[in-house]
Amino acid sequence: MPKIVDHVARRRQLTEALWRVVSRDGVDAVSVRNVAAEAGCSPGALRHYFPDQSDLVASALALVGDRFAARIATLDVPGTPVEIVQAYCEQMIPLDEARRIEAEVWFGFVIRARLDPALDALTHRVQRDLRGFLAQLLPYIGAPSAEVDRLHALIDGFTLHLLLYPDQLSTDTVRERLRAHLESIASV
Repeated sequence: MPKIVDHVARRRQLTEALWRVVSRDGVDAVSVRNVAAEAGCSPGALRHYFPDQSDLVASALALVGDRFAARIATLDVPGTPVEIVQAYCEQMIPLDEARRIEAEVWFGFVIRARLDPALDALTHRVQRDLRGFLAQLLPYIGAPSAEVDRLHALIDGFTLHLLLYPDQLSTDTVRERLRAHLESIASV
């Protein structure tokens, strides 16, 4: 009897192997051979699911978005409007190990995407979607729509600082500063 393979699950496993390579060795270590070795399969088996490295990288970036969307979909936060908006914003910041790895993958490939038009289009689309998501949150706290750029920049700044200088900025400090910013722009 032939073996039945869940192709979606297998693609996800291979993509997660790429994430582990990035987290451990950096973006420059990503190759079909290295990802296949991490996943415990042959390069040919990996190519069955991802014909080239660009497809694999696009899948890695898409998985970042999928995990963010899954967290948002299941988020149920009681509290004030500012507390609720803060909880949603925190889903974009690497405040735990899983989000740190997502951010490493995301920013690592954002830089590489400048040389790959297909990846560049994907990263721009995700940035537009995140900006749109933040724009939907601001009315909930009565903040003007003009604040979306500052909030987006603040979240990106916190993310970069937590990735690059984790010993200089604690997650508690990030949460406190995010809360202070949201309270400063809220009018509810």
